[in-house]
Parts: sequence; structure tokens; C-alpha cells
Amino acid sequence: MKKVHLLRILSVVMAIALAYTLIPLFSGRLAAESESLQNPQAAQVNTIKITAKKFEYSPRKIRLKKGVEVVLELTSLDRHHGFKCPGLGVRADIYPGKVTSVRLTPQKAGTYEFHCDSYCGSGHEEMSGDIIVED
Repeated sequence: MKKVHLLRILSVVMAIALAYTLIPLFSGRLAAESESLQNPQAAQVNTIKITAKKFEYSPRKIRLKKGVEVVLELTSLDRHHGFKCPGLGVRADIYPGKVTSVRLTPQKAGTYEFHCDSYCGSGHEEMSGDIIVED
């Protein structure tokens, strides 16, 4: 009788331990799935990759839709650069070998200049581009 009781207790303890191990693994996944079910656009955010190097950005022209969220993924090919778009309130540092992600939802149509705001040598003042927001 004692062995049966001990086995039941051991089974309950093992089930609890297993639950504590598995819950953290699935909770992040479930939260992400829940967010995408509640907000279908959360799973469909457009990503635009932008590279920076002395003394240029690629692409130099970026077209966005007003009210549509995007993620700018900024990378540097050579050294530290800055990314500043005052008209859209965006500012970020870009480092070689790292991706800097910036979420942006433009609210007003227009053309907004962006530029490097971290001095990178002669030619720095030419390092710019445009974000064109369309209705």
C-alpha cells in the first residue's frame, strides 16, 4: 500500500515538474500566436533592408504607404554610421555586423530626407536619401 501511495505522489511531482518545464517554452509562442490572431497585421509587417557604407545608403529612395507599419533593418558594411530622418522622427545608430531595427508608421504623405548624422569622412554630407510616403 505504501508503494502505491509513493508512486502516486511521485507521479504528481513529475507532472508538476514537467509542466513547469514546458510552460515557459510554449508561453512565448502562444503569446505571439495570440497577438497575430488579435491583430492580423502584426504577423505581416513589411521589412525594408537598408545598408550604409561610406558615403551612401542603399536603397537611396524608399517608398512607403501612409498608415502602414514597416520595419527598417539597418546595417553598416564598413563603420559606424547614423540614420536620421527628422521629418518622421527617426534616429538610429548603425554598426558593422549588427542589424538595427526601427519600426515606423508614417502618418502623413510627403517626401522626407534621411541622412547620416555620424561623421564618416569627406563625402559624409552627400550620404542621404529620401523616404517617399504615399497615400
